[in-house]
Amino acid sequence: MSNLQSVQGAPTWDERIAEIQRLPNSFGTDALTGIYAEIGRTLYVPYIAPDFAYVPRDANYELPAFRESYRIVHDQTNGFAAVSEQDLVKVLLGSSRALLALRTITGLLPGEFASVTGIIGQRDELTPASVGQAKIKSCESKGTALTHGQAVLLARTIDELMRGLFSTPPPDWQSKQAKPDTDLGWASVAQFAAHGVPYDVFLHQRHYGGSFLQLSNATSGKKGDVLEHAVSSLLSGAGVPFLQVNQSDQSEIVRRFGVTVTPAPDFVIHDEHDQLRAMIECKSINDGGTARDKASRFTKLRVESQRLGGPAVIAVLDGLGWTRVTDALGPVIRDTDGRVFTTETLPALLEIHPVSGLRGKAC
Repeated sequence: MSNLQSVQGAPTWDERIAEIQRLPNSFGTDALTGIYAEIGRTLYVPYIAPDFAYVPRDANYELPAFRESYRIVHDQTNGFAAVSEQDLVKVLLGSSRALLALRTITGLLPGEFASVTGIIGQRDELTPASVGQAKIKSCESKGTALTHGQAVLLARTIDELMRGLFSTPPPDWQSKQAKPDTDLGWASVAQFAAHGVPYDVFLHQRHYGGSFLQLSNATSGKKGDVLEHAVSSLLSGAGVPFLQVNQSDQSEIVRRFGVTVTPAPDFVIHDEHDQLRAMIECKSINDGGTARDKASRFTKLRVESQRLGGPAVIAVLDGLGWTRVTDALGPVIRDTDGRVFTTETLPALLEIHPVSGLRGKAC
């Protein structure tokens, strides 16, 4: 039986890991790349589930929240007829939640919009000279009060964007205001507000990247949180002693276990003598190119493991990006010796050494 067949036929996870560890003794580097890819394709890819069909819930992105902001702006501007700088100042001072609809009309993300306030604030020597992204988000989600100076700067930013602040883009580029509802400035906004958006225009904007894209980008970390919650629940339920890094200080990880790789792994597993036994990293990725780039993270953890005397490196993965086997999943299998788990196979993590021997050891 070939080494590859031995890996594929291993009856337990620990035997599979042992067979994968033997591979470098039997094959050259060029051959190993293909072998790790084939192992990934046959033993791991079948358990990788897509998560692209779902997006996290976030009340700030749901229709009721946006509709409230839009209603404020629509009513206070008489259907976008009264939209001078002074009119917008009055609207924003009345309710800063109006900023959500007004910023969205400009087509800019919160960070981009904040940058433009800095351009205008410094140019016109206003006080304040800018309004930061955190303040913008707080206004939009919580209705945080604005000072008169902040309202003036925000209103001027919106007004100038709508009047063509960036109307001369480089060749083969276009302004973010060159979209159907703002192509003619406030006039086209009022027209669409009064008569509605044709369905083909609506779908075209989705084609540009509308429905769910910004929500997905803004909440991308929550997908990783789902994996981390699953790992935490599994280890806690089995009584395995561990630290979850997002609930601990990086300095504590360094002090107790000598782990210096930054950022620290998502979890560290230790024994009852406070000795580091394993490091776990969670990655949920749907894009193959991103998965390829993130695979190098496990190489760094492997190097750190070697420096620390060999604690196990464990990967918990999800998302179709990891179906890219040659330069994404394959290298992760190599760097973890096959200790790769998905949502479906996660319970088996408790069966591998050293985790299996630590069950029930948590204080």
